[in-house]
Amino acid sequence: MMLHHHIRNICGADKAYQQFERLPKLYAEWNAKINVISRKDIDELIVRHILHSLAIAKLIQFKPNTSILDVGTGGGFPGIPLAIMFPECQFHLVDAIAKKIKVVQAIASDLGLSNVTAEQARAEQITTTYDFIVSRAVTDFPTFYRWVGKNIAPHSKNTLPNGILCLKGGDLTEEIKGFQKHIRLYNIHDFFTEEFFETKKILYFSKDTLS
Repeated sequence: MMLHHHIRNICGADKAYQQFERLPKLYAEWNAKINVISRKDIDELIVRHILHSLAIAKLIQFKPNTSILDVGTGGGFPGIPLAIMFPECQFHLVDAIAKKIKVVQAIASDLGLSNVTAEQARAEQITTTYDFIVSRAVTDFPTFYRWVGKNIAPHSKNTLPNGILCLKGGDLTEEIKGFQKHIRLYNIHDFFTEEFFETKKILYFSKDTLS
């Protein structure tokens, strides 16, 4: 399976590209043992999972030593692709379902991702603070914020203030009511032109007031 040209363009290092090249085969093998991705989606892994995750890397280039918590990571998205892209950052991937964490740990180990830790846990149980919390369609934003608002570290070092980056779809008008001063929405279709991304967005939240 040929990797998408977008991934080649995003990659800054050959090692990262080689790791991305291995992902489809690794996920196909693990998904046959422990089903964490639907059959339809496994056939579209590069666009619907890897590239979707990397939309965050189009919005922000995390500086070295940035800490990122991936809540409800499932099979490792967006955390695994972002960990490949940013090897000098630390990623903590959590999910409530043990079999999913088993797959994440195996994929991270197979790729030699020493910057990834994976844990079976619920967001409410996590007490550590991080520069950014990322997720993909885990729950509505108000609920998600109740879970992880406490985990945003106070001192920022990146181009965007510390906060939450959620991969979302559809109309978010009702969902973000009451949070508008703290949220920016970015259309992923502005980064990637594939039809899949037409309704996909990145929701960026900061405790700071955003203009």
